[in-house]
Amino acid sequence: MPSRGWRQIVMAMVLWGAAIPAPTALAGTQCVILLHGLTKDSSSLEPLQQRLIASGYYVANMDYPSREKPIQELASLAVEAGLNRCARAQAQPVNFVTHSMGGLLVRYFYEHQQIPAPHRVVMLAPPNQGSRIGDWLDHIPWIKQVNGPAGRQMGTGKTSVPLQLSPVSFDLGIIAGNRSRNPIASAILRGADDGRITVESAKVKGMCAFMTLPLSHGNIMANDTAMEEVLRFLRYGYFTGESALLLDCPARHH
Repeated sequence: MPSRGWRQIVMAMVLWGAAIPAPTALAGTQCVILLHGLTKDSSSLEPLQQRLIASGYYVANMDYPSREKPIQELASLAVEAGLNRCARAQAQPVNFVTHSMGGLLVRYFYEHQQIPAPHRVVMLAPPNQGSRIGDWLDHIPWIKQVNGPAGRQMGTGKTSVPLQLSPVSFDLGIIAGNRSRNPIASAILRGADDGRITVESAKVKGMCAFMTLPLSHGNIMANDTAMEEVLRFLRYGYFTGESALLLDCPARHH
């Protein structure tokens, strides 16, 4: 519990509009930056945030305006803010855990910035090969407006950002869902899917590990098994279970 004197100092800083310094992480604490998906916010990753904190990580659970800007702008906005949070807390190395479009922000940022790669990255249900659902929704005017510029970039056509990105060069594990609660979407998609993307579209060249879980797109990030696998990959660099694949990847040879 902060002392009365410290509370008075903090209150004075708030009243005068001064910046309050971020808490410094314990020596040797790794940072995990969480990036939510399209139309979501940081609250969607709070269960995972609490699990990571309990496991000893410093966590930067970032909010960003997913429906207001294109992926190119969101990548710089969200990833740079997360890296700054880690730096202020003196927590390193830096890891990422993302849901859906959040994974594309990490891919875009590190492809276009000459900075050291993150330590490890886990992507939950990422549309790495775009989604035919994105193509379909782009023809429905009111949904097109709700999803914003980034939503129109996640299909499989000429404006698809994921299809323009290069293979990944960082240590990446991907968890995809293969259960759908949306029969209409599943009728549009081809192959096993989570109601938004297919299992195959979650994959990307250069990934180091991959697994599927019987989960839908909207609940994979708060599922106990998925969260345990996230922790396992951050610690050891692999997943477990019948569907888990450990792949030869460029990042492991650096």
